[in-house]
Amino acid sequence: MNAIRIKNLSYQYPDKTKAIDNLSIEIPIGSKVALLGPNGAGKSTLMHHLNGIKLPQQGTIEIMGLPLNKKTVKQIRQKVGLVFQDPDDQVFSATVWEDVQFGPRYLGLSEKEIEERCNMALGSVGMLEYRFKPPYHLSYGQKKRVAIAGILAMKPDIVVLDEPMSYLDPSGQDELAYLLKSLNYFGKTIIVSTHDVDFAAAWADQVIILKDGKLLVTGEPDLLVDPNWIQEAKLHLPRIARLFYMLPPFKDKKLPKNELEASRLLYEILEPEAEEDRLEKRG
Repeated sequence: MNAIRIKNLSYQYPDKTKAIDNLSIEIPIGSKVALLGPNGAGKSTLMHHLNGIKLPQQGTIEIMGLPLNKKTVKQIRQKVGLVFQDPDDQVFSATVWEDVQFGPRYLGLSEKEIEERCNMALGSVGMLEYRFKPPYHLSYGQKKRVAIAGILAMKPDIVVLDEPMSYLDPSGQDELAYLLKSLNYFGKTIIVSTHDVDFAAAWADQVIILKDGKLLVTGEPDLLVDPNWIQEAKLHLPRIARLFYMLPPFKDKKLPKNELEASRLLYEILEPEAEEDRLEKRG
């Protein structure tokens, strides 16, 4: 079963702007998906469909085999948790604990179940010791963690995040990337909308690129080191790929997505030359 199956989805705003245009996508259960594209590509509109904030005008969406419609939207929101780009849009209660328990309490769970879920969610994001603090006393990165904890307390199958790396310092970005990998390791399907091609290339196992509301291309992260697709999508190559692309010996080779691939490529090129030097010295 796919976690998400979208078929011929279209959505138009009242001003006649077509945000999604005949889009069909399948996302397997347990995937780490990076959703990319230029501004206006339809990423945010698509994510709002996944959580039932918006319903399809044309086409269909299935979440864990369940069709999205007015009758199923409450069930869908238990299966898909959406983390907004700005945590101040999501974290609003007097304390961290009150905020995280909001979702489970909405489900009508017992006090014991609510407490267990909140402890689990805050512990998984490293924020349990901050549970009685007001959110406005937290850093931006900490508030993002609380927003994620609020979603995890609902125990969704799928976690969708809108630009999660924005406004985080490098340390915060590394911590969040590790957290997303951990959530995926424990069975969550993770979908991240991002402009950060370096993060997408290093983290994702499936890439979806949108343009003008349509699917431009989907596949493995190697797409992100293909200069033709990157130019078509109005994105940048990952930094390390850009460096190698400017060097003549590597221009016709497959560009590296990350440091590990770069080191292997360098070894492939430089090791034969080193061996030749050794043979010449012996001769």
